[in-house]
Amino acid sequence: MTSCFGACMQAQAPLVSFPATALVVPEPLGVVLVFSCWNLPLGLALEPVSGALAAGNVVVVKPSELAPSTAAFLAANIPRYLDPKAVKVILGGPEVGEQLMEHRWDKVLFTGSANVGRLILTKAAKHLTPVALELGSKCPCIVDQLDSKRDRQIAVNRIAGAKWSVCAGQACVAIDYILVEEKFAPILIELLKSTVKRFTATPECMAKILNTKHFQRLSNFLDDDRVARSVVHGGSVNQKTLTIEPTILLNPPLDSDIMTEEIFGPLLPIITVKKIEDTIKFVTSMQKPLAIYAFTKNEKLKHRIINETSSGSITFNDATVQYVVEGLPFGGVGQSGFGQYHGKYSFELFSNKKAVFKRSFLIEFMFRYPPWDDSKIGMLRHVFNTNYILLLLGLLGLRR
Repeated sequence: MTSCFGACMQAQAPLVSFPATALVVPEPLGVVLVFSCWNLPLGLALEPVSGALAAGNVVVVKPSELAPSTAAFLAANIPRYLDPKAVKVILGGPEVGEQLMEHRWDKVLFTGSANVGRLILTKAAKHLTPVALELGSKCPCIVDQLDSKRDRQIAVNRIAGAKWSVCAGQACVAIDYILVEEKFAPILIELLKSTVKRFTATPECMAKILNTKHFQRLSNFLDDDRVARSVVHGGSVNQKTLTIEPTILLNPPLDSDIMTEEIFGPLLPIITVKKIEDTIKFVTSMQKPLAIYAFTKNEKLKHRIINETSSGSITFNDATVQYVVEGLPFGGVGQSGFGQYHGKYSFELFSNKKAVFKRSFLIEFMFRYPPWDDSKIGMLRHVFNTNYILLLLGLLGLRR
């Protein structure tokens, strides 16, 4: 079933087809499957579900088993407020996800790790199911020299807040590492140290690491002696409470795991460069990230970052807040994913843009039909070149 509901878009019809109307009409894809993740378990489930429903689809949502309380909440409450024939919640672990992917779907949205994303794509290929992937990445944060002490402190507040105050860095849009000029690095580090102490004065200010598996993965980063020697703040871990102190590292080896894998935790490497412009080369040498952050007043640098890098988003002078801007699409590029949602983009993600072209019987051009001769071919050339003046002269017999 197709209905515009104000979402139909008029397209330009070629003049040669006059009178005609061209429309782009969105239609539901059908039955879609949404895999949500554990770190923002309500938002990353309900937002795509609402977009899929708005587009007219039937939705099955599989919440992450790693957030069992939220998953149970969704399973208990979605049927109370939404038509159970339109939305169904399926609970379970990886084996349930694998069983779901054995079925044919009209669209799958997966939010999670790149490794699982590859498995989803492999399963989906069996039925040629279109897939949107929202994956993680190493999101860089470029910090330019800021002359004003106030600007420096605001920048550090926003960096520390984005890295350590929400999910303890366990978010796909979290800052993964910082790029800064050598001469500005000591100032930045001291500001980060004092700010993180204020922000995490009590234990409840920091989120725990998700589970033992993820805790061990993060601890292994620090077990590398070369990485451990780069720690300039923090570094303590507590397996019993699954907590890791906000940790700042200065120039850990670029070939170490902490600089080649997504961190997804409260560890923050700082990499120094000679000139701030060198940060662009560094960013482009890495996989395309979900987000790039840059704190700068340099308009030329901003322009270069926009035009010379590729990422799902760029945010200047703040971090992670782009996720809550409904007017902007949210999604990655390359290894950080593909497919975008948020606001109208959620509607578009779960819609088929059907092309509709309406013509009348008023005008008929016989030069479009065989048998071909030089005159007809000449007319067709005028059409393809959109040279309607010569076409009109030809139709009137005033030009061969």
